[in-house]
Amino acid sequence: MPGDERQGKSPTELVSDALRASAEVKLALADLHASLIAQMAKTIVDALRAGGKVLFLGNGGSAADAQHLAAELIGRFRRERAAIPALALSTNSSILTAIANDYSYDQVFARQVEALVSDRDVVVGISTSGHSPSVLLALQAARQKGARCLGLTGRQGQPLAQLCDLCLLVPSDITAYVQEAHIAVGHALCGVIEDQFVRDATDRVAQQCGR
Repeated sequence: MPGDERQGKSPTELVSDALRASAEVKLALADLHASLIAQMAKTIVDALRAGGKVLFLGNGGSAADAQHLAAELIGRFRRERAAIPALALSTNSSILTAIANDYSYDQVFARQVEALVSDRDVVVGISTSGHSPSVLLALQAARQKGARCLGLTGRQGQPLAQLCDLCLLVPSDITAYVQEAHIAVGHALCGVIEDQFVRDATDRVAQQCGR
């Protein structure tokens, strides 16, 4: 189309442009929101230390991110340590389809939050747009349960941000770059959480040896 800056570029140039544009979004996050991401990690660590768990939820690509991050915590990210209690609410097809069929799709996460979340937990809502009804209703339900709410969204995600204690708005309107930034942020969170758990375990061993 006329004026399209992609017109006439080779596949190699298009790939290079896409990778550079994605990297620029992540560099902007490092400059603007590193402290916020560290605060989000601390919120999760504090909840886990108090006997809580972290629950991730989202639709589509964000559902994949929710599952990915829960797997990193229950399994292993980079270091050997005890399993960390985490759950993705997008994985049980029987629960999802029953709720969607008997109530509505908008309730698929909120109903699970009602059943599974306590005031010791952290709920992480992931939505590139920040307008997804199923995610917004889940965060509302989590707030009613007294849980801490964190959010990952895009530049226009104020509806989601308003329901969160802490929310990261990726400075982009391009869905692909927002999603890529979300998993990078998620990995940064996992790294900090894991380091804290390893440190806690080391401190416990040192205390036991010093008795």
